[in-house]
Amino acid sequence: MDDSLINDSNRTISWVSYILHLIVAVSAIIPGAQVGPVLLVVALVMDLVKKGDVREPWMASHFDFRIRTVLWAAVLYAVTLPLWFLFLLPGWLAWCGISIWFLYRIVLGMVRLNAARAMVEIDEGL
Repeated sequence: MDDSLINDSNRTISWVSYILHLIVAVSAIIPGAQVGPVLLVVALVMDLVKKGDVREPWMASHFDFRIRTVLWAAVLYAVTLPLWFLFLLPGWLAWCGISIWFLYRIVLGMVRLNAARAMVEIDEGL
């Protein structure tokens, strides 16, 4: 298969994944729009499956960036889950903050993918 076709396919997969992540991030902030978990799993599986097909380092950095973002968000949500049982407001504030952080990272990734720039230097500071 032609390398340019593979590159285009990987870029398309990245855009689809970023859009799914964006839907998840926005729905996490809007009350009652919780469509996220299923779409997040779909996007994560896509990233994990296609990551091995990527040859360009800048594109591979986007796959790694999205996977790390999802894993960190999952850990942060799990760690702050007990706040919901103690008081409603701290749990809501913590999850809102995590969701905004998640949204920021996804939008940043989309901007850098559009410019064909790597995510490596961005992700060093998490």
